[in-house]
Amino acid sequence: MEILTGTAVSPGVAVAEAVVLEAEDYRIPHRTVPQEEVAGQLALFESAVTSATAELQRQYDDLASHSGKDAADVFRWHIGVINDRRLKSEIESLVQEKRHSAAYATSTVMRKQQVRFQKMTDPLLAERIRDVQDIERRLLRHILGESAEDLAHLTKPVILIAHDLTPSQTAHLDRTKVVGLALDMGGPTSHTAILLRALGQPAVIGVSDISTRVSGGDLVIIDGTNELVIISPDEATLAEYRTQEQSFVRLTDELGHLRDLEAITADGTRIMLMGNIEFPHEAADCVEKGADGVGLYRTEFLFLANKGEPTEEEQYDAYCSAIRGTQGHPITIRTFDLGADKYTQDKSYEREPNPMLGLRSIRYSLRHLDMFKVQLRAILRCSVHGSVRIMFPLIVSLMELRQAKMTLHDAMEDLEEAGLPFERNMAVGMMVETPAAAMQCEQFAREVDFVSIGTNDLVQYMLAVDRGNERVSRYYNTSHPSVLQCLRSVFRTCIKTGVDGSLCGEMAGQPLYTLLLLGLGLRTFSMAPNNVPEIKKLVRLTTIPHAERVARRALTFETERQVINYLRDETRKLLPHDPI
Repeated sequence: MEILTGTAVSPGVAVAEAVVLEAEDYRIPHRTVPQEEVAGQLALFESAVTSATAELQRQYDDLASHSGKDAADVFRWHIGVINDRRLKSEIESLVQEKRHSAAYATSTVMRKQQVRFQKMTDPLLAERIRDVQDIERRLLRHILGESAEDLAHLTKPVILIAHDLTPSQTAHLDRTKVVGLALDMGGPTSHTAILLRALGQPAVIGVSDISTRVSGGDLVIIDGTNELVIISPDEATLAEYRTQEQSFVRLTDELGHLRDLEAITADGTRIMLMGNIEFPHEAADCVEKGADGVGLYRTEFLFLANKGEPTEEEQYDAYCSAIRGTQGHPITIRTFDLGADKYTQDKSYEREPNPMLGLRSIRYSLRHLDMFKVQLRAILRCSVHGSVRIMFPLIVSLMELRQAKMTLHDAMEDLEEAGLPFERNMAVGMMVETPAAAMQCEQFAREVDFVSIGTNDLVQYMLAVDRGNERVSRYYNTSHPSVLQCLRSVFRTCIKTGVDGSLCGEMAGQPLYTLLLLGLGLRTFSMAPNNVPEIKKLVRLTTIPHAERVARRALTFETERQVINYLRDETRKLLPHDPI
């Protein structure tokens, strides 16, 4: 049994066999073959070695002719590894003696090689792990050929293990088959993490080397509450977690009765609990979980679903579908937050060295006005079908906001000329997700109908921590005293100016922060739909004076650890049996 730690994305417990996702979506199951198929598997492996070698030789010749032999030598090294007699013998022995499939035997041996390189003290040799991974993928591609399986072909519940997942890969996961996840990479508020949280399955990310420690078919436990991944658990541990798995199912059932109840504090204050969505069908999930509407529709995932720039009609259809799903509840549609770890970096000829500080979000939209106006027209057209608000992301200056609003008015003129109906008085808001926007919030409040605090990016920029980098994830802390002071300032400005203020970052869906946020003055929370029931339960158990006392006390602490310990103690007084 091996126990690894990481960063929890979604709570809960899952127990299942592992599927290790390769970079090319290969699923390598633990499979033995009948004795009569052993010779065929050996021939398949030998053929893969021959094909891979020829492929590498062609790449070597091509690169050597263009860039010189020094640059091409890496392929010589790859050829040497693939044809190493000891390595080949080890793979062939697994096929002959244990009757493993050629793919599984290759994956098993190559992963052992990766672990060996990881343990090397020479940094130059340790870097060779990337080459070994590349060699493994190349061999598997030739072994599997047209029979390569992707995640769409899963036939039973599994735990997915991967080095990393792109947002588009995550978006296409089947939640009925992928019951838990663990990744080498990622931070708690990366867009992949946001999508994983929306799936509602137990997930732990930033688990060092998990993809090289687990083989397909291994029994794995994902403990999303305690941030653990347990490989090949012993009988006692397995029995304990089977019980916990059932307990989480019961807790989910208990929270279900809150669906039709309003989020009203014990002393009568109405709190709005909204849902964050990425795809139109999730709007119905918000209503099903008892949300008051959609507080954030992240429209940029339309790009991932379409594998390209969506047309105005495609966007219009998607937005109308989401509006129908809300069943009359309000919906806030955020314009494209492209860039950073989504879409634009994959399409760029040369990636930006620091995309989180690069051409992203509203900057990208204002640089591509034709694309921006297409989206604005689609949003305006669908506004006649429901209670729709529009929101601009990552605004850092009044000039940006004014330019975005001017483009919106241009889109209105386009629709007027075309004779298409739209809601001219649709509410217009902006995200507060940079220190600049927070400090100038009072000036922004004069020009918008509402603001929504995006703590995912706000914390990143305040603390100078890349929220998608697992190596610095321990520095990303929403409980940092400076973050609390900033939130208090923005909430006070909203109250003072009479502008509607909400919070749509992941912080809103974490019970640990509910009392604090209520005490600071927040009255509209927006979160992943799966988080709504527990936040509603907590809201209904507290009073505003109690929450205000908690907030005042939390603001007196000097370190984030003090804040977290205090908030956890106070929350457990109200939810003694729930995981916090």
